[in-house]
Amino acid sequence: MPGTLDGKRAIVTGGGQGVGRGIALALAAEGAAVALAGRTESTLLAVAAEIEKPGGTALPIVADVTRPADIERSVERTVRGLGGIDILVNNAQIPALGSILDVSDEAFTACWESGPLAAFRMMKACHPHLRPGSVIINLGSSAAVNPQPAGRGVYAAAKAAAQTLSRVAAAEWGPDGIRVITVLPAATSPASEAWRQANPAEYERSMSSIPLRRLGDPEAEIGPAVAFLCGAAAAYITGTTIALDGGQAYLR
Repeated sequence: MPGTLDGKRAIVTGGGQGVGRGIALALAAEGAAVALAGRTESTLLAVAAEIEKPGGTALPIVADVTRPADIERSVERTVRGLGGIDILVNNAQIPALGSILDVSDEAFTACWESGPLAAFRMMKACHPHLRPGSVIINLGSSAAVNPQPAGRGVYAAAKAAAQTLSRVAAAEWGPDGIRVITVLPAATSPASEAWRQANPAEYERSMSSIPLRRLGDPEAEIGPAVAFLCGAAAAYITGTTIALDGGQAYLR
């Protein structure tokens, strides 16, 4: 049975683990060839093997999205290796958690450079290769729409910037047939597990604010939703923010 993304070429940043891995696997399951950009070669190779085992195409690229040269190289390698780019997923992000007084300039800078600035640079680098029907997915966070984001304010600010960037790009690039969407995933990941172990009480409070009372599974729930948004059935969806978070973002 043909996939909904047969013939498409995607690049996923932070594709070696967590939500990035789930999205990459879902895109590949629908027929897309996927470039995996990330800092850790071993995890990229592991995800590439998962994609290739059932016959998919994967291209692991070791890159740090905080480095402009790595972004340019990632895009060039994707175009050379896969023949083009139809889907860009900006997933990589270094979080900066803690109160405003606790977060250092260095942590703020890392959060900003790995998140909205990296997305901005990736979008500009990919734009010359995008054609009508291409899709950009930027990952936001429900923290950015939380009326009380205390302790996660810097991270929330970075994600809010990415969300606004998506809306602007959707407006500016819509006439070219390029769609841009923000998704807000609340998902299991190495980071969420570390948070659960380090702050169990805070973790449980957060779970109680999710109507479904759990985090989503990156491979079974988050990835397939993103794959749908990249397909023809979602061709009239752009410029919006879609929460993949069990109802947490807007049901407070």
